[in-house]
Amino acid sequence: MQRSPLILKCGGVGAARWLSGLILLGTLAALTPAQAQPVYRIVGPDGKITFSDKPPGAAAKGTGLETSTPASPGGSALPYELRQVAEKYPVVLYTSRDCAPCDSGRSLLRGRGVPFAEKTVTSSDDAESLQRLSGSTSLPFLTIGGQQIKGFSDAEWVQYLTAAGYPEKSKLPTGYRNPQATPLVAVKQPDAAAPGNSVPTAEPIPAGPPRVNSSNPAGIQF
Repeated sequence: MQRSPLILKCGGVGAARWLSGLILLGTLAALTPAQAQPVYRIVGPDGKITFSDKPPGAAAKGTGLETSTPASPGGSALPYELRQVAEKYPVVLYTSRDCAPCDSGRSLLRGRGVPFAEKTVTSSDDAESLQRLSGSTSLPFLTIGGQQIKGFSDAEWVQYLTAAGYPEKSKLPTGYRNPQATPLVAVKQPDAAAPGNSVPTAEPIPAGPPRVNSSNPAGIQF
């Protein structure tokens, strides 16, 4: 932070200001090191410079100045600008097996370096959910933020990705991996405690008829 140079003028108001300046300088000089507050220069992740009387570690708490970036599934953090775009306009790709246009769309996103989540449509529940979401069951289906794109078109996908702010060339860090594809509708595991899903238990084997003891024909047991 630059300070404007102090211009001293003699006579009238200038003399009074000059005298006040001398008093202020004398007061500051009289402060002990314990009384003087250090000022820290903090550079945020976006390059914005701020000043604080607290160390950078303390100033970052609760002030939005955290400099850490979330790690990708591959263990590498996304660059700041790309992370900002991905958080504002997340990309989700809906695919199915044996779908050549789905493969083309996936290759385009990977080649451009777009971080995306993939949802697979393989069951009737998935198809019904896709119908409610997009109004049809055609694949691939792509969402960029709130924008929906049905079917694959190289030029159309590139146009919308560019409009959202995704870089034209990949800026993903080395070793980045997109999350593993998951079903559109989560598969529910059967509950062992639910009615009808009880675990069969072994039934006790009934005892056979008691053997007759010749010395105890009445079968009296003690």
